[in-house]
Amino acid sequence: MYADILVPTDGSAGSDRIVEHATGLADAHGATLHLLYVVNTASFATLPMDSSYEGIASMLEEEGDAALDAAAATIDRIAPEIPVQRVVREGSPAAEIIEYATGTGCDLVAMGTHGRGGLNRLLLGSVAERVVRNSPVPVLTVRVGEIPDETAESGTQG
Repeated sequence: MYADILVPTDGSAGSDRIVEHATGLADAHGATLHLLYVVNTASFATLPMDSSYEGIASMLEEEGDAALDAAAATIDRIAPEIPVQRVVREGSPAAEIIEYATGTGCDLVAMGTHGRGGLNRLLLGSVAERVVRNSPVPVLTVRVGEIPDETAESGTQG
């Protein structure tokens, strides 16, 4: 069913959970994993004009390589026989994820979501949400980070 699975990563805590899940799918289907890190060039807009674009871009690409190294190490630990392709791109993360998935013929995008809601999602945006809404390729989201304890928030006591 799946021959090529795209796993966008930002190297954040919890990324290994997504990689582990995607590795299991790739192993079951004999698929290739495509690891993608997007250098968010929109973040350059807030930098002072005297900042060196090359220096900042180089630093962000190094962060991307480190994120891809970590993801590849997780795959290698679980299923070293799975073929892996690594890519660093620049641009808007959601747009680059969709473009890469469609341009390379990926069958699935497996990505993380922090599950932010309300004001946090409105202020911070959600790459996963934009990909889910706009991608013609199926998207599997994996919850990363803390899952809120509903009983603690409701004020009920046991």
